[in-house]
Amino acid sequence: MTDRALWIEQRVANDGPSALVAYLLWFFLGFFGVHRFYLGRWISGLLMLILFGIGSALTFLLVGYIPLALVGLWWALDALLIPGMIATDRAFLRMRLMRESGGY
Repeated sequence: MTDRALWIEQRVANDGPSALVAYLLWFFLGFFGVHRFYLGRWISGLLMLILFGIGSALTFLLVGYIPLALVGLWWALDALLIPGMIATDRAFLRMRLMRESGGY
């Protein structure tokens, strides 16, 4: 590897999202979509937060359990999707750094 490639990989490792942080946010604050905000998926994170809020507000009418069930399913599926989101973010960061450093 060249010095430039090593520098890029070091920057990707340092500046890219952390899987540990993403999974901790997913586990403890996942129903609020915080892990999605951390991974740069603002729209889906906001949608998850809104669904959770609506579901929580409407549980006394018994219809709130439907959006809460959707958020719960989404939360469970995100456990499988987080590694792919991290890989995508790191790939975009790597490509941006290559362009900025005079590569490709």
